Formats: sequence, C-alpha cells, structure tokens
Amino acid sequence: MSATAKAYVFKAGALKEGDAPSLLGVVEFKEEGDEVKVTGAINGLSAGEHGFHVHQKGDLGDSCKNAAGHFNPEKKAHGGPDAKERHVGDLGNIKAEGDKATISIKDPMIKLSGPHSIVGRAIVIHEKADDLGLKDTEASRTTGDAGNRVACGVIAIVDE
Repeated sequence: MSATAKAYVFKAGALKEGDAPSLLGVVEFKEEGDEVKVTGAINGLSAGEHGFHVHQKGDLGDSCKNAAGHFNPEKKAHGGPDAKERHVGDLGNIKAEGDKATISIKDPMIKLSGPHSIVGRAIVIHEKADDLGLKDTEASRTTGDAGNRVACGVIAIVDE
C-alpha cells in the first residue's frame, strides 16, 4: 500500500490576534514505486518562478523562518532536482502563471518514511526562482538564492 501525505500551504506573515491564516492551496505527496509524485495548486503568488523546497522543521512561525534550512540529512551542497549532488529537499522551482502555480513533479530522493522522510517537515515556497546552486555565491550554494519565504505548510500523512 502506498502512502500519501498533504500540506496545506499558508501565506507567510505575522498574524494579528484573532486573524486566521490565509490558505493558498494544497500540495499532495504520493509514493509511486521508488519516487514520490508531488501535485497541487497554489494561489496568491506573483507571476514567474518560485523556489520550492522541503525544509527541516514543521514549524511555520516567524513568517516560515522557523522551518529552518533545506532538508539535508546527507550534508550535501544545494542543487537542482536533477543534480547529482543536492539537498534531499531541493525540488527546484514552480511556475506561477497569473497568480496560480500548478505543481506536478516526480522526485526520487524524498520519501514518506525512513531517513529521507519529509513527513513532519515544511514545504516552503520562496519569492524568487531558485538558481539551482549554479552561481558562485554562498547564497547560491546553500539556498539557491531564492529570497524570502512567501508560503509554507506542514507535510502530514493522510488516511486514504
């Protein structure tokens, strides 16, 4: 039986007491053989590409900053989803047309159990495109220089 996880993705930002967070969309993670298929739709983004990563912690506080850095249990350099060397959480970019991004990715590194499990961690969407670690700067080598966090959600197993 294959596992499925979901993340309800909320807009990053400080909330005033009594405010409800703004739900922007849902991302689903489904095991398919040796890969995890990632699908979903996120609204409320600026047009263009946005870095899309799994971060270490499932803590959405402080405008998603409490999620810490990219999920990187192997202590590798940052890279694109097809790079030989990359963080487990490096899923590349999603592209918003208008204000909506539709997501359809298959990834062989993320898992829903075991040492590469993304369950309980955060999916984070950044303000800019991830440069996939291709520039010779510290920001590129560690984060893809994707800028601030604009949305995030906690990844959790769901019953089918």
